[in-house]
Amino acid sequence: MDVYSSWEIFASEAVGTGLLTLLGTGVVANVLLPKSKGFNGGWLLINFGWGFAVLAGVYAAFRTGAHINPAITFGIWANGAEEFAPGIEVSAWNGIIYFTAQMFGGALGALVSFLAYKRHFDEDLDPASKLAVFATGPQIRSYGWNFATEVIATFVLVFVVLMFANDPAQLGALPVAFLVVGIGASLGGPTGYAINPARDLGPRIAHALLPIKGKGSSDWSYSWVPVLGPIVGGILGGLAANWYI
Repeated sequence: MDVYSSWEIFASEAVGTGLLTLLGTGVVANVLLPKSKGFNGGWLLINFGWGFAVLAGVYAAFRTGAHINPAITFGIWANGAEEFAPGIEVSAWNGIIYFTAQMFGGALGALVSFLAYKRHFDEDLDPASKLAVFATGPQIRSYGWNFATEVIATFVLVFVVLMFANDPAQLGALPVAFLVVGIGASLGGPTGYAINPARDLGPRIAHALLPIKGKGSSDWSYSWVPVLGPIVGGILGGLAANWYI
């Protein structure tokens, strides 16, 4: 029997994912939007911003194991675990709650980020750059290869996160934050490294719905890549970790 109610599970994952996307989309806005103090801050600033966004999200969602990413949820499921987190059994219902909460939190965090940068979004800017605050996009559009990149990057994330369970030092969320920085610096170039369906689809929905001046298309033709790629990568990472351990 679950220690936490469905509402408590939902709230934990929604708050954690919301903080993740608030700070993550926030650092992208800081770098890309005109007149921001971090304008043109560069790729590594974005990498570190997303890494520490994960740190905040993980601590906020500690009750539910801090998945804050459907790829992690699917990876744990594929790994054969009996619990998503201590006291929360692996079941279809709980999986749905995790996934729904993560998507809701992703959209909510992006909404708050938009409010923080509202006046900067009002400035004249290429619509693609405004979309890039919310969602990922490839540098070279090739759906098959873009999909492969997301699978590989998410495999690394999930496999290594599951390995952290064997860490005797118990350093908490900090290694996960630096892992995300490392993945972005190493594998983020081709696609912008979504490695998290909720980080991409939730904010992309927010982009489509929000009254953003001159926003242009939400690029729905690409949207399946940062959703299915990370899910496949997460499942493969979970299976590989089970075999490896």
